[in-house]
Amino acid sequence: MTSSVSMLDFAPGAPGIKPRWTSSAKSGVGTALSLHSPVWFTLSHGVVNEVYYPRVDSACTRDFELLVTGPDGYFSEEKRDCTSTTLHLEEGVPAFHVTNLARDGRYRIEKQIVSDPARPSLMQRITFTPLSGALDEYRVYALLAPHLVNAGMGNSAWVGEQRDVTLLYASGRSRYLALGSSLPWRSRSVGFVGSSDGYQQLIHAGRLEPQYQRADDGNVAMAAELGLGPDGSVELVLGFGQSETEAGANVLASLRGGLDRALADYCANWRDWQNGLVKLDRPEPGRINAYRVSTAVLASHRAADRPGAVAASLSIPWGTSKGDDDMGGYHLVWPRDLVETAGGFLAAGDQREALNILEYLRQVQLASGRWAQNMWLDGRPYWRGVQMDECAFPILLADLLRRHGVIEGSTLERYLPMVRRAAGYIVANGPASRQDRWEEDGGYSPFTLAVEIAALLAAADLLGDDTAARHLRETADCWNEQIENWIYVGDADPALGVAGYYVRIGNDLATDIADAGSGMTVIRNQVVDRSTLPTRQVLSPDALALVRFGLRAADDPRIVDTVTMIDATLKVELPQGPLWYRYTGDGYGEHEDGSAFDGTGRGRAWPLLAGERAHYEICAARPDVAESLLRTLEASAGDEGLLPEQSWDADDIAERELFRGRPSGSAMPLVWAHAEHIKLLRSLADGAVFDRPPQTYARYVEAKTPATLRIWRPDNAITHLPAGKILRLELPAPALVHWGLDDWTAATDLNTRESGLGTHVADLDISTLQPGRSVVFTFLWRDDERWDAARFSVAVG
Repeated sequence: MTSSVSMLDFAPGAPGIKPRWTSSAKSGVGTALSLHSPVWFTLSHGVVNEVYYPRVDSACTRDFELLVTGPDGYFSEEKRDCTSTTLHLEEGVPAFHVTNLARDGRYRIEKQIVSDPARPSLMQRITFTPLSGALDEYRVYALLAPHLVNAGMGNSAWVGEQRDVTLLYASGRSRYLALGSSLPWRSRSVGFVGSSDGYQQLIHAGRLEPQYQRADDGNVAMAAELGLGPDGSVELVLGFGQSETEAGANVLASLRGGLDRALADYCANWRDWQNGLVKLDRPEPGRINAYRVSTAVLASHRAADRPGAVAASLSIPWGTSKGDDDMGGYHLVWPRDLVETAGGFLAAGDQREALNILEYLRQVQLASGRWAQNMWLDGRPYWRGVQMDECAFPILLADLLRRHGVIEGSTLERYLPMVRRAAGYIVANGPASRQDRWEEDGGYSPFTLAVEIAALLAAADLLGDDTAARHLRETADCWNEQIENWIYVGDADPALGVAGYYVRIGNDLATDIADAGSGMTVIRNQVVDRSTLPTRQVLSPDALALVRFGLRAADDPRIVDTVTMIDATLKVELPQGPLWYRYTGDGYGEHEDGSAFDGTGRGRAWPLLAGERAHYEICAARPDVAESLLRTLEASAGDEGLLPEQSWDADDIAERELFRGRPSGSAMPLVWAHAEHIKLLRSLADGAVFDRPPQTYARYVEAKTPATLRIWRPDNAITHLPAGKILRLELPAPALVHWGLDDWTAATDLNTRESGLGTHVADLDISTLQPGRSVVFTFLWRDDERWDAARFSVAVG
């Protein structure tokens, strides 16, 4: 008997259109909290988006949705043609119930979505309910776009059988997935996206005809018509493995076990973890428990096989404009975000996970003592920038854990070599940074300076080594005393009543001549005619870090004036309350017409900065203001409680799904923002900033400790210093210093000594030298007994 359906081996149209990722506006992220289930899933627009396997940095799908056909050529795509609602099945548990209601009123789709704790499988129970006509008048199809191991091209798909069950398979870069159903498929096909995939077949012909069995080496998609039970229900399983057989076996095992069993175990895992946390909940009838959403977001971004590794976000900002050549994903590890996340875990009471993060940082520290700008889970660097705050943050984490009694004794000793190497790198390469925390400009950033100086004092306490500790404190004092030289301008604004303010970043010059009152700041994400601004005109909320990390008092007039300037230039009032921009002229955001950021754009408001401002208000003894900002931060979340990187700040552009005060197309959820939310809840509960280092506040706000010296390095060759200061020569190798006054008067020799941090120093006590005099010096490098060809001079005054 001849089948009425054409079955063809190979799909035409290879390799398919250029692949793209999908929306970053996530409505849910989840994982099973099980070592047996290294799968992480995301939801958006009512459908499954990226699913990650076997690591949290390895996206393996683009999206997984349903298509509906019906009488008279009816065609509907749920992610575009439905109004979607996503709800947690249980508070604090990222298992989801999704309802997609067709805008034309023809049908409703309901889904329960969970991953299987027993194996790497994603499970969905689908219920299709016709709202017009009968069930047998409609056909429902699953459409899956594999993007195995972070790439849409180079994938293959095929239809096969395993244990007499028909499954759809895909492979790419030695990873495999399989798709199966609890009821037999009514039809199935694979093809190349944009030419022979199931979407093209259904939208043009209304059925999968012909049914292609293979599509090799391209941008592929898999489609299958669902068999539905009498109530319109079916269970679908997407399984993963290191081979076709393993992926298929995982599908079949999950189908046998069923979703109810998986859901019960999944919820139990999450319930047990959430029950062990500090009770920072603020329950309100009819509202999402934002605290439990934030804790679940942090835990859902943890690596299963690499304790301590946490991705920055399971999203790809403006993903629909990103392809294989410019993925732009945040599913990497940033040391700064990671330490902020550790603080969130610790504030919530999960000391074990905070310690895991410190251990992970110890393992991936580079030989130089710093950390990569960002990295894959195994520590391989991704981007190659150097950010000094990321070199300092792990020290602050170690000290925070010490102060909370998490590490002590032999456990503390384990991390001291890491601390010493990191502190040594900061001493040898700070305080200017090649990039600020926004990964753009080099120079003297208030945020970076605050973190560096706080880390040096924390390292001094941790190491307990008299030589190294003294050196670290003296270096911190030296840098702290010069902050105003580098980043403060005395530009009075009578209209605002300010005498001056801190700028976003000071120019990258030697520490004795760097100043904020001159030079230009490059705006990296702007078009050419807006790509530079005078440094004195560029402000940022980053200046509040000087208070958050304890270097300046909240009521310091310079800080108060800076806050006034920040609010006058960077604050925007949105429906949820005030938010702030990253800095003057920022271009990292959508264009004015709402089109995606493509290297240039216009920076939008950041909810994270409301959390940081709230912490400043706590320092300023204004908890009522901090409480208001907490509400603003929580109200900046999407309907399901996930916090975005940025909020749309302009008029609504409905066709681009941009609405004033709601999430933009940037990353969502941003783990860093959720960690800040948790820490803010803890700070408000404690009545003090949870993660503020005590050393800086005691030394610079209370004791007002001055600096006794200035530091000269070959890469920071200062040419003058104030009268009354010692001149410290800090060198990368041992040397004999030949030095004298003015034109070599009273010349003498001095051997360098080890700092205990990898550098070699010599202190020239010229503290009694009068202004107008100078000191001259050169070096005999001991490693090869070679005199330096240069003669150096530093003037006093």
